[in-house]
Amino acid sequence: MQTTLNTATTLTGSGLHSGRPARITLLPAAANNGITFRRSDISEGDNLLPARWDATVHVPLCTMLVNADGVTVSTIEHVMAALSGLGVHNAVIEVSGPEVPILDGSSAPFVAAILKTGLRRLNAPLTVLRVCETVELVDGDARARLEPAEGLEIDFEIDFTDAVIGRQHRSLNMANGAFVRELCDSRTFCRLSDVEKMRANGLALGGTMDNAVVVDGAEVVTPGGLRHSDEPVRHKMLDALGDLALAGAPILGRYVGNRAGHTVTNKLLRKLFATPGALERVACSSETARKLPGVGVSIADLRAVA
Repeated sequence: MQTTLNTATTLTGSGLHSGRPARITLLPAAANNGITFRRSDISEGDNLLPARWDATVHVPLCTMLVNADGVTVSTIEHVMAALSGLGVHNAVIEVSGPEVPILDGSSAPFVAAILKTGLRRLNAPLTVLRVCETVELVDGDARARLEPAEGLEIDFEIDFTDAVIGRQHRSLNMANGAFVRELCDSRTFCRLSDVEKMRANGLALGGTMDNAVVVDGAEVVTPGGLRHSDEPVRHKMLDALGDLALAGAPILGRYVGNRAGHTVTNKLLRKLFATPGALERVACSSETARKLPGVGVSIADLRAVA
């Protein structure tokens, strides 16, 4: 069965890249609506942006949606990961500006708000996307692939010269609340040496020690240090889940990423949908439903990482 939110929930903060204050409200939606963003500050033209893989534009450091009228909303990946990880299939995400607020740099605030609101089952069958053939995308030294699996699995590896990060690898079956317990509180991260460069290019203007893990060689500059010893790779997995949610339905497949980012994951989705026989839409059986992210999740799962 499809799900939506019980009631509306609102959060406020600033955009990571723009630094502009923003309000985001997650609203219930009817069956088969999917996830749709709405720019509440746009009064002329089309202010709706369906959260779909083919409605993105490739920009540095985040995922951005754009519609036919040129209206955009960026940094959607953390809220999309929260919705996907909790098994929310239908929602309207109202944003008061061009960027979703970064909050603490993870998905945890969105997860907490959604769990507090609760979900409502809708009287409509759920369709899932089964990966039938392996599809791979290589872009320079980054690569990602989707291969057949019974549920959604994410396997990710990163390799940074910074000693505090280094080479990290993690693999996770996303069923039964794994996202909430293992990934949702992992924050975005960056090098201290890159901060001024990003700001000179109009990026990370809203970045602070409260919404990002900043590293410098062998040191974590952010007060309090890491939430997990491998927090960076966990955050990359969080991002991947949010970007895969743009497929428009739950994916049954194993995602393997190596140094992959938002653009690589989106290009992989585009290749998946363009490859004949690589994907099929199937009705979600009760057995399959038990393997999807979000099934059986409770506030206790979030308290385990709070």
